[in-house]
Amino acid sequence: MSDSKHIISWFELPVSDMERAKTFYETIFDIELELMVLGNTFKMAVFPGSQSVIGGALVWNEDWYKPSNSHGPLIHLNANPDLKTVQDKIADAGGKVTIEKRGIGPGRGFMSVFEDTEGNRVALHSNS
Repeated sequence: MSDSKHIISWFELPVSDMERAKTFYETIFDIELELMVLGNTFKMAVFPGSQSVIGGALVWNEDWYKPSNSHGPLIHLNANPDLKTVQDKIADAGGKVTIEKRGIGPGRGFMSVFEDTEGNRVALHSNS
């Protein structure tokens, strides 16, 4: 695999309350998500970025997306340069840290896991 190709190209985090979830992620990452209302049954809040980076969105559709803190994929979000900065904002923003920052292994960086305001299990990763 080439260095320019990432195995993940897009992610979607299910939410049950779009405004609450959007506020949570904007708060912990100091970013602005673009809200898209696609009819009466589908909403998406897109994380900032370009087509050259891995992208993703919060998604709401009561019939298709169900938040989970124990099932489904575990997505690691980039929290460089040090995930502790992001991790320290989680509780005040309404989430819960379930695994504190810890080393993965030599040269692999660090990770932590949290539960967001919607009940999703999500991980953070950083190089230091």
